[in-house]
Amino acid sequence: MNEIREHVIEKKIVESIGTTTLWKWLHEDGIRPWTHRTWIFPRDPAFETKGVQVLDLYQRIWEGTPLGEGDFVISADEKTSIQARQRIHARTPPGPHRPSKVEHEYERMGALAYMAALDVHRAQVFGCCESTTGIEPFAKLVNQVMEQEPYRSADRVFWIVDNGSSHRGVASCERLQSAWPNAILVHTPVHASWLNQIEIYFSILQRKVLTPNDFPSLDQLQKTILAFQQRYSARATPFAWRFTRDDLHRLLNKLEAPAVAA
Repeated sequence: MNEIREHVIEKKIVESIGTTTLWKWLHEDGIRPWTHRTWIFPRDPAFETKGVQVLDLYQRIWEGTPLGEGDFVISADEKTSIQARQRIHARTPPGPHRPSKVEHEYERMGALAYMAALDVHRAQVFGCCESTTGIEPFAKLVNQVMEQEPYRSADRVFWIVDNGSSHRGVASCERLQSAWPNAILVHTPVHASWLNQIEIYFSILQRKVLTPNDFPSLDQLQKTILAFQQRYSARATPFAWRFTRDDLHRLLNKLEAPAVAA
């Protein structure tokens, strides 16, 4: 607090002030100059337009028209660098009023990438594990989904993805439609992965399967991930997604308000 006091006097904000008074002012105004919060600002000039497309698809609407029975919506992404960590001491089982104990130290047994796709309205998950991400692994995931019914014979299959290098830009849209004419790639705005429902599934996977991370091999890690995927698809229901285009509009206006006021 003494440093802040010296600074405000040096900058001639006030001629003199005691630390007690300065602390009182900051406390009353809720200002804490020593704190900060990491933030990602919406920088995509078409943020709302792209975001609305995604949110409308969750409501089964495309370009103002309701989707038909032959239309499907897929949310896809990659969970990268999932490590297999073998603990140097075996875990202890949980007991009455006693949690399982997991050794802090481990050996790295390698890492893999999990490519996954969620049918938003049917709550079905498809996926595969690869050594790395990229255009070819993503194409493998697309083929895995599109080669089976009802997607192969669907009128349209909308693929919602972020702007990662595996599926970025116009070229990725053209690649997808060239391979599968009934598939349409829809990008979320830059820095808006939170609009992609597959991220909710990844968080469930992380919590229920990958924490704590204790796998003796990549093979065991892969088998566990895919077994959970199968179990999830057999039991899951669609996410109760309530964030709409109106909510997005209000949020963006709120984020813009401080900048306008300044």
